[in-house]
Amino acid sequence: MTGNTELFNRRFASNFVPLPPFQVPAVGTPAPDFSLPRVGGGEVRLSDYRGKQPVVLAFTRIFTEKLFCPFCYPHIQDLKERYGEISERFAPFARDRGAELLMISSTDTVQSQQVVERLDLPYPFLYDPDCTTFRRYGAGQALGAPLPAQFIINREGRITFRHLFSFIDSNAETDTILAELDKLADG
Repeated sequence: MTGNTELFNRRFASNFVPLPPFQVPAVGTPAPDFSLPRVGGGEVRLSDYRGKQPVVLAFTRIFTEKLFCPFCYPHIQDLKERYGEISERFAPFARDRGAELLMISSTDTVQSQQVVERLDLPYPFLYDPDCTTFRRYGAGQALGAPLPAQFIINREGRITFRHLFSFIDSNAETDTILAELDKLADG
């Protein structure tokens, strides 16, 4: 095995065997809390958002700082382009969704910093090289990395939406995420 910045590393070995999503928290249940390091410094704790704003968790599949999942890369870019629609009022008289998007990757510290710099990502990018949070949310794994998943957490800290990877529907469409956030604003 090589260091964590190469494709064939400890993380790759521990996520090699394909496992479907398992023990996935149900819609309506409290979201499992976590604390993860953020690119740029500091730790982000999910519970810090409770009572303040909804959160979109976007678990993404990145193998190395230069090797992205072909399903996840377009999703990462679409979320980047539409981040303003998730996080703030994006047009006069439009709904203020006011959510925060937290992207979570299994890359290590160095890889994560390089990904954020290379893609110029505007949202908080958290890294979980041991895949602990991926497992707490039951994302599954295959061929060296955990699988992507998306969750929406309301202000009370409950899961209101979840989307798990399949080859037919790899990531939740941004329009779907926005529609789910609109339901929270209406509720």
